[in-house]
Amino acid sequence: MGSLKVTLCAGAALAAICVPATAARAADGGGFSVTPAAPAPGSDVTLRVPDCTEKTAVAVSAAFVSDVRLSLTASDGALTGTSRVRTSMAAGVYAVQVTCGRSARKGTVTVGERRREGVGEGVGEADRPSGHASPVAPVDAGGGGAARLAAGDPGAAHTVTGLVLAGIAAVAVALRGVRSRSRGKD
Repeated sequence: MGSLKVTLCAGAALAAICVPATAARAADGGGFSVTPAAPAPGSDVTLRVPDCTEKTAVAVSAAFVSDVRLSLTASDGALTGTSRVRTSMAAGVYAVQVTCGRSARKGTVTVGERRREGVGEGVGEADRPSGHASPVAPVDAGGGGAARLAAGDPGAAHTVTGLVLAGIAAVAVALRGVRSRSRGKD
């Protein structure tokens, strides 16, 4: 009966450590914004993700020429990044998924009609896409599982803590069993 108490206490300690992390992730369900709201094919877009506990995130959509690497901005603590809408995209709504740590936020981007040069009021040089939307920083590659640990992934820390606690509980149960058997022989 004593080993059952030790096991339950160890389980309760493990749950107390793991539950706050899960609750924090569940509360981190906010969305993201895309600027401009309805970009034309070939134009640059900026994604902004507030309330992400990570320092970086990735946004993926068929509408973008490449995955959007989002990073922390000093001004307001939101993650931001830029990309370009594919020039071949037709007007419509496209899915966007932002991966922030272990949570994923889903939303959409509405691609507007293709702009025609010189047609309509206010269309001209200023409306043309600027510069390159290709990556300007090194690409995170290789490293396998060690890359997440090196980046300070909080999920890895929780996993290690859980494994350590489970090991301690297993040792406590085993020692309690050995003590019970040795008392029974005396």
